[in-house]
Amino acid sequence: MKTRPLAVGVGLAALLALAACGGAGSVASRSENAPQHAREPAASPARPVPTRSPIQEDTDQDTTTAQISTFALDVDTASYGYARRTLQEGRWPAPGEIRPEEWVNAFRQDYAQPPDDGFAVHVDGAKLPDRDEAVLRVGLQTRASDTAARRPANLTFVVDVSGSMAETGRLDLVKSALHTLLDQLAPGDQVSIVAFDDEAEVLASMTPLTARDELKSAVDRLVVDGGTNLEAGLVSGYEEASKAFRPAATNRVILLSDGLANQGSTAWQAILDRVKEHAGKQVALLTVGVGREYGDELMEQLADNGDGLAVYVSSQEQADKIFTTQLPATIDLRARDAKAQVVFNPSVVASYRLIGYENRALTTEEFRDDSKDGGEIGPGHSVTALYSIRLKPGASGQLAQATVRWQNPDTRAASEASKSLQAGDLAEDVWAKATPVRLQVDVVVAAFAVYLRDKKAFGMDLPQLGEHATRLAGTSEDPMVSELATLIDKARSVR
Repeated sequence: MKTRPLAVGVGLAALLALAACGGAGSVASRSENAPQHAREPAASPARPVPTRSPIQEDTDQDTTTAQISTFALDVDTASYGYARRTLQEGRWPAPGEIRPEEWVNAFRQDYAQPPDDGFAVHVDGAKLPDRDEAVLRVGLQTRASDTAARRPANLTFVVDVSGSMAETGRLDLVKSALHTLLDQLAPGDQVSIVAFDDEAEVLASMTPLTARDELKSAVDRLVVDGGTNLEAGLVSGYEEASKAFRPAATNRVILLSDGLANQGSTAWQAILDRVKEHAGKQVALLTVGVGREYGDELMEQLADNGDGLAVYVSSQEQADKIFTTQLPATIDLRARDAKAQVVFNPSVVASYRLIGYENRALTTEEFRDDSKDGGEIGPGHSVTALYSIRLKPGASGQLAQATVRWQNPDTRAASEASKSLQAGDLAEDVWAKATPVRLQVDVVVAAFAVYLRDKKAFGMDLPQLGEHATRLAGTSEDPMVSELATLIDKARSVR
């Protein structure tokens, strides 16, 4: 690690087959003698194929043998962000990089918020044109917080400055986003900056925001050079975060990279093994992905297993949204190791399938085992899970009960909240006006994701998906739904 001191003052088979998201430190500059051009990376990064959890296969679950569905919560949205860019460029997304739950969780839900720091649980659903088929939606929502009222934050930014970051929309976007965020942070916050290429270099040890100009100067001196030793960068970042750890603050490492690691360890397991001692100090990880070529699995697995969140940005508008709106407001944590469990009534539900969450699946016993990792959820976050269910003809009574379990971020005390749904409370037709618009949007989003991955989509083809998206864009008056309709049309042209 290099340190150069300079003194100072972020069924679907059922559904699928059916109808149709410390103190002042020092600031250093990147070597001013470093070449301004990008050197070629040492080797082309491997693109590993994402694996699926052996706990729950991507098939219908018979309620006579599998009555309970359990998974860790996940608020990642990187899969949708990267696929959106890919489609906009006229390319079909790689099936292994499509995680339907991240697509659904990228969209607004409008769930009511809880009055306290726990979760509000929402459960609803609707029947599909085949009346024995339905979609069940489980929505979990935390209370938003006022940025001014949040606890102070220690943020360690780990910035990729390797040769591949020279592409427009990578390091330039990162630097702009960092400048934007520095303007948004509060005087009680502290920031450190680590850059990495072949090795890591500390540009700013933990520095209070009263020295904002010096931090901005360090950002300006970031230059592209060398290969991608992401392991060295992340290890150095966690070391810096650990040294400056404040128990009364929110402590985070924020990795900004294209994820194309080609030096040092390139597997997420090995990288996180190197930082587990520091991560054990309750330092959460946020990965911010950039670039046309993007190491999706590495960045997603680092976030999921580093108690954090993965997002992807490809434009200044998206970066501004994340760094000026989402990150400052959600720096705090509402819940650690949050998990969900849905228990189906086998006298009402014949079978079910959870849409997505394959790599977040847990066993039934792990739900109340607080040593097992769950998801870290911030203020104002919503998590949505969709189930494709097959109903038993004429059945009535309680259909399912959804429970969320989480730990207090400070005390680690566990809490739970639950809500059930009666079969008679299902909307009669998912596409009817009486059915919540957001539920209809969720079905279209999930169906589109699964179509791109598996060429199946609730029995709908791309023209039908496009028709529903166009109709819902007008009803919802949501620009993201309008964009969804455009993306579906793009997919038709590149199929």
